Amino acid sequence: MSVLIEQPLTLPQLGLLSMEDEKVSSQGGFEAPDINAFGQTFRDYNAESERQKGVEEFYRLQHINQTYDYVKRMREEYGKLDKMEMSIWECCELLNEVVDESDPDLDEPQIQHLLQSAEAIRKDYPDQDWLHLTALIHDLGKVLLLPKFGELPQWAVVGDTFPLGCAFDESNVHHKYFKENSDINNPKYNTKNGVYQQGCGLDNVVMSWGHDDYMYLVAKENGTTLPSAALFIIRYHSFYPLHRNAAYTHLMNEEDRENLNWLHIFNKYDLYSKSKVHVDVEKVKPYYISLINKYFPEKLRW
Repeated sequence: MSVLIEQPLTLPQLGLLSMEDEKVSSQGGFEAPDINAFGQTFRDYNAESERQKGVEEFYRLQHINQTYDYVKRMREEYGKLDKMEMSIWECCELLNEVVDESDPDLDEPQIQHLLQSAEAIRKDYPDQDWLHLTALIHDLGKVLLLPKFGELPQWAVVGDTFPLGCAFDESNVHHKYFKENSDINNPKYNTKNGVYQQGCGLDNVVMSWGHDDYMYLVAKENGTTLPSAALFIIRYHSFYPLHRNAAYTHLMNEEDRENLNWLHIFNKYDLYSKSKVHVDVEKVKPYYISLINKYFPEKLRW
């Protein structure tokens, strides 16, 4: 089944001031708050707090351990999709057990973040049901933190993502810790293009391993009928160096540039809908079950 999606408006038409200033409101729609649940600005990695110290330590470990060879091994292992079989909604419920330690803005169970994002998008884009479902499932790969999926360390599951096999752009959060990454001294990997050709397309780029890439593999290999923009959002929603700082754009192709418009739309809801106010799960569940049945098989291999 093919899905026709309306082309997104340009960023100025959407009210998005720039890639550096995503904290804006849709006309008559979702309004981004100024502060997060902890009373600080969003994605502030320099604020002094115990949680921020933990976040910085997370990125230190991530930047040291995420190497090109490591990601290749993880993609081979988890690409087998042999951990278990379950439905999308069953996976949503598993996320009640997960808290993302890399997130400086929220410490709530992940299922609430998914529903908060999806419901905010649903209000402003009522006709784009594929986008509602994408919001619901975009973080399901965080089940990698659970014992049934190998109980991977947080640095191998969450946090901002970035390409491997080329130079680490300075826009990456806590860039200083890359100096301990073994790839930085490999002449194959430490140039701007590295192992890639300019304009090769992000689908050909090895991204740091985590929940984004894992959920992308799960959706793609299980034959989802979601449009390519949805898969792009799932795989690159944590790729902040790209969609916030315009880094690594030299690797993009034309399809990437088109899909990036949708990612910019999605990112505002992903980042700024995080709240301590919970969504009534049972009230909205029938709607999302109907979308799951539309775009996915009943059971998926994970």
